[in-house]
Amino acid sequence: MSGSHERGFASDNYAGIHPEILAAMAKVNHGHQPAYGADEVTAELETRMREHFGENAQVFPVFNGTGANVVSLQSLTRRWEAVICAQTAHINVDEGGAPEKVAGLKLWTVPTSDGKLTPELIATQVFDTGFVHRAQQAVVTVTQSTEMGTVYSPAEIKAIADYCHGQGLTLHLDGARISNAAASLGVPFRAFTTDAGVDIVSFGGTKIGAMLSEAVVVLNPEYASAVPFIRKTYMQLASKMRFISAQLLALLDNDLWLRNATHANAMATRLAAGVSSIPGVSITQPVQANAVFAVLPIAVTERLQEDFHFYVWNHQTGEVRWMCAWDTTEADIDTFVAAISNEMAAG
Repeated sequence: MSGSHERGFASDNYAGIHPEILAAMAKVNHGHQPAYGADEVTAELETRMREHFGENAQVFPVFNGTGANVVSLQSLTRRWEAVICAQTAHINVDEGGAPEKVAGLKLWTVPTSDGKLTPELIATQVFDTGFVHRAQQAVVTVTQSTEMGTVYSPAEIKAIADYCHGQGLTLHLDGARISNAAASLGVPFRAFTTDAGVDIVSFGGTKIGAMLSEAVVVLNPEYASAVPFIRKTYMQLASKMRFISAQLLALLDNDLWLRNATHANAMATRLAAGVSSIPGVSITQPVQANAVFAVLPIAVTERLQEDFHFYVWNHQTGEVRWMCAWDTTEADIDTFVAAISNEMAAG
């Protein structure tokens, strides 16, 4: 095998910027606007976000998802406090230690086969409250959709929020792929955030078609006052913020977020259906958003990776992750499925 295909399946971050988002950035690229979020575009974004998350929502655009998570979690914690997360959580395995190194947080991790936490799993780390020798649990974070491609129902998140608040904990939602989750569930964002009791959200735009645009969305006003200062201290305050806000506005306008997410999810479903009939390929997780996890022989993976970009998720088991994006086409899927079939047949 040789050559390189235009699109791969390593990450939805590999996709380009949606044309409607580029157009929105160009549209605001005229004249002067006040800096650091005092512009009219950011004001409009705040209004639109409240339509999706409720009248108490406060929005703080940032550059990237790691920044959104660090700012969110730091705003909910004091120096001696800790965050409970799934062992597979992005903050634990894919942020270069930023929550620990930048925010100074201790992460209490919980093994979970599908990437999802439950009140029972969280409870395994809720102990020794007031014990000076243990970092004190303060926040629980869930990812929606999860790092394993699974999706929490609104009821599941509400159960977690009720447990957290009953224990004096706050709840953060890492929504790097929040659009894919909402599209999968067929519900508005607020159904599994505001209405379910989430305190603060990292709202993702980059993976669904933006260039660099995420936001901290504070749903519980009690935790909003610290965010502007933490955002500045952690180098996430954009001077020309109108260009970040314009990207998020474009996603919300005409339901671009929903169109992009629905398409990406559908491509993952098509991929899963295509490979499920190939002997020797095992899908390991429910395909509920835009990710497909599967196990296939390591030699086959290595040959496929000569032409297709994708990640090996578990080097011990041979599990791989295939991500679909807003611009993945049916032809991309069919070409990839045919390649997998041919390589599996070759042994």
